Amino acid sequence: MQELTIDKAKTALVVIDLQKGIVAQQTKPYLAQDVIVNASKLVDTFRKNDMPVFLVHVMITKETMLKVLSDESFSNFSVPPADWSEFVPEMSPTSKDIVITKRQWGAFYGTDLELQLRRRGMSTIVLCGISTDFGVESTARFAYEYGFQQIFAEDAMASRSEEQHNAAVNFIFKRIGRVRKTDEILKALQ
Repeated sequence: MQELTIDKAKTALVVIDLQKGIVAQQTKPYLAQDVIVNASKLVDTFRKNDMPVFLVHVMITKETMLKVLSDESFSNFSVPPADWSEFVPEMSPTSKDIVITKRQWGAFYGTDLELQLRRRGMSTIVLCGISTDFGVESTARFAYEYGFQQIFAEDAMASRSEEQHNAAVNFIFKRIGRVRKTDEILKALQ
């Protein structure tokens, strides 16, 4: 594995779904609170370096919920608590951050994420968040197809099970980008 180098002028951080309703779920192989701590370190470092921070959250209503036929579905909609889509306090947006609201797993489809990245001249994204194999992976697949370079902060993401997390990391992310620990990414940003 070669040493990680990051072009600060062309790299943005994209944080997926670190919001109250999602971090309340049990996660593995890292606890949601550990994911938040590592993501916070990345957010702080990107902000200090005047690098773009994109905070993504999902807002779902009965009207916008996808209604697909499937063997296992998320379609059994119940009204979430009022603060379900709010970012956790550690991810509170600043005036310089770009907030992206999505209505499905991935952060590109139906949003202006690609447009906002391109307008800022970004060619690389650092991805983190919950859930590794849903929101992060869906976003990563689109990013790959759009030609973005990607760096995955492996210990700043988690899923419902260790198996799901590891499958995304080992079988998808390593083929479409570079997988690193948070500390390795922070070192490359010094």
